[in-house]
Amino acid sequence: MFKGQPKGLFALALANTGERFGYYTMLAILTLLMQAKFGWSEAIAGQVYAIFLAGVYFMPLVGGIIADKIGYGRCVTLGIAVMFLGYLGLAIPAGNGVLAKCVMIGGLTLVAIGTGLFKGNLQVLVGNLYDDPKYAAKRDSAFSLFYMAINIGAMFAPAMAKKITEVMLASKGFVYDAACQDPAYLDALSGAYGLCFGVACVSLVLSIAIYFACRNWFKHADVTATQAKASAAPVEELTPKQTKDRLVALFLVFAVVIFFWMAFHQNGSALTFFAKKYTNLTVSGGMRIGFNIWSLALIAASVYTLFGAFQSDSKKGKAINAGVTLALWAGAGALFAMMPNPVHAQPSDFQQFNPFFVVALTPVSMALFGALANKGKEPSAPKKIALGMLVAALGFVIITLASFGLTSPMDLSADQTQSILSPGWLISTYLTLTFAELLLSPMGISFVSKVAPPKYKGMMMGCWFAATAIGNYLSSIPSMLWNKVPLMVNWGILIALCLIAAFIMFALMKKIEAATK
Repeated sequence: MFKGQPKGLFALALANTGERFGYYTMLAILTLLMQAKFGWSEAIAGQVYAIFLAGVYFMPLVGGIIADKIGYGRCVTLGIAVMFLGYLGLAIPAGNGVLAKCVMIGGLTLVAIGTGLFKGNLQVLVGNLYDDPKYAAKRDSAFSLFYMAINIGAMFAPAMAKKITEVMLASKGFVYDAACQDPAYLDALSGAYGLCFGVACVSLVLSIAIYFACRNWFKHADVTATQAKASAAPVEELTPKQTKDRLVALFLVFAVVIFFWMAFHQNGSALTFFAKKYTNLTVSGGMRIGFNIWSLALIAASVYTLFGAFQSDSKKGKAINAGVTLALWAGAGALFAMMPNPVHAQPSDFQQFNPFFVVALTPVSMALFGALANKGKEPSAPKKIALGMLVAALGFVIITLASFGLTSPMDLSADQTQSILSPGWLISTYLTLTFAELLLSPMGISFVSKVAPPKYKGMMMGCWFAATAIGNYLSSIPSMLWNKVPLMVNWGILIALCLIAAFIMFALMKKIEAATK
């Protein structure tokens, strides 16, 4: 799994892990902060959330165009600095008036600009490592590992947000209550959420420290097409027709994945509202283990050591990995045994399940596709994307089944909940959406890094994120409809869009595959 990968991959992955930890700590509570601090409805909070996400994922297009001219590494460094200023601004208490809203919008804008300079260009550096024929065959597995590292940061983020919230509320004499509208409570809650942005600042410092400490491991990959030509390094030459065919294939993929991101990014809006309004946050029995981040971390780590027990080249290596696996399981069990019964969850807690599943299932995904590749039967990246759309539709079928018989959001007042559903419904939805994500996201990024014409690498990676941005903005539609239509209508729209996108992708499959050979 890790064997034979260039060490630059691990440096870049760890640098991204720190940045993503801060980002997802902030994202876990962003809509909840807007509701607590400004009293905004789900529709308004969801709209601002969607605009922010759109900005975060659109700006890599601008960042890619800039990087193709001045260099990827320069943009990565500048991006971290701009993001730091954005999070710092968001962490400053500014009340809940007009000034506070302006400060929040300004901070979010800086975070979006900084992410645009950082995110796509860091991934171009990863892709450039695999332009070396020595590593070319490992490109897809590399991006799976890189994606896993991103989700390690994302997995711990909601738990950090929850811990800060609990400690700060307790210091004011409160406990978390989704329905409470007391002004003193809301003021304490919004203050707690504000501290989460400070965590993001710290995580960025760690990211830049890793990036510069290990820069020699990937410095050779920080080369644009123009720089490569100037140094007489070999550059892949394409005919005008090949360039056009590749660009057409890429833009067809970009158009289709818009619908996936529209559906997938309900985690911070509609699915969080569903957790707040309809899910029983008092969790008992075996399901409690899912709300202990350290147990989840040990379980995720045990998947890797378990694979090591089977894949190690020596008996000693197999035995060590097997022993570590048993120890990790014992540790997860001990932590579970110490948990109170029941535990009281928060809506943001559910956002840790998707990254946990990504981290835990990445070795399974890599092993499956590796076995298929050995038999010459591995699906192409476009086919994986199409299959991912079908699986995403299934994820929203699950939440639709859970929604039958529930009171419509438009019939619940702002302080009412119908918290009757088992958390298992949301967890199952997140699990299914994770299967879809593993089929689509790392494979899509790998596809872009491989197919993009050399002189447009930064721009094309930016276009991937721009497609994500459009999908993220469209993710506000369920939030805008939240208090206007029954739940099944909201989920039904997402199911239909995923199925339509899958059909389009399958219909265009031969054209896309032919253009990228």
